[in-house]
Amino acid sequence: MPQAGPSVTTLPALDDPRPRTVTDQIFDLLYENVVDLSLPPGAKLSEAEVAAQMGVSRQPVRDAFYRLSQLGFIQIRPQRATTVTPISEEAVMQAYFIRLALEEACIRVACDTLTPANFDDLDRLIVQQEAALAADRRAEFHALDDRFHHDICAHAGLKFVWALVRENKGHMDRARYLSLSYNASIALDEHRRIMAALRARDPEAATTALRLHLGRIKEIVARLQIDQPDVFSA
Repeated sequence: MPQAGPSVTTLPALDDPRPRTVTDQIFDLLYENVVDLSLPPGAKLSEAEVAAQMGVSRQPVRDAFYRLSQLGFIQIRPQRATTVTPISEEAVMQAYFIRLALEEACIRVACDTLTPANFDDLDRLIVQQEAALAADRRAEFHALDDRFHHDICAHAGLKFVWALVRENKGHMDRARYLSLSYNASIALDEHRRIMAALRARDPEAATTALRLHLGRIKEIVARLQIDQPDVFSA
């Protein structure tokens, strides 16, 4: 009977084994610009202009546009301008539901698995957020906020979960960017509460703190609909 060959046990893991195509790169850039409101609701997009600016053919731009439209970020209308969609309250709430379910499961695991070194890493992110807040560097604060949540998942051995969160949270992020002028300090305090619960190895307190933190999106949307109704869909 033939013997099985030797197993391979020393290959390094890859963070993302998928090669990034030109379409991926165009999609990522446009996605970030829509989410951080560099491309605000109502902004017009042209395949030809994007292709010329990025030095690529129109096909990968067309493919990236299609992916963005499937996620609800742009509206493609034949013979008319392609535009960035308004923020949809329904889409924000759907993203919140998915994100909460995934991160709540992660944070319960994290309560049992985080090490002192992991806590030190998260503490450094809190300090960096404090500095970004003090300097009013909102984009940096938002990126550090994401990193805090990402690292909790990663330190818990559940980095793949953050990939799912990232795929679904974009509609939340558009609203969160608009609220950073008044909500960033609240978010930072909520991160501190999450940290305290994690250090206490208290999953109930940790999930309660997380629900309060992510659930604030409801208040944000309600305020934005009053303060900036023009960015929301009817």
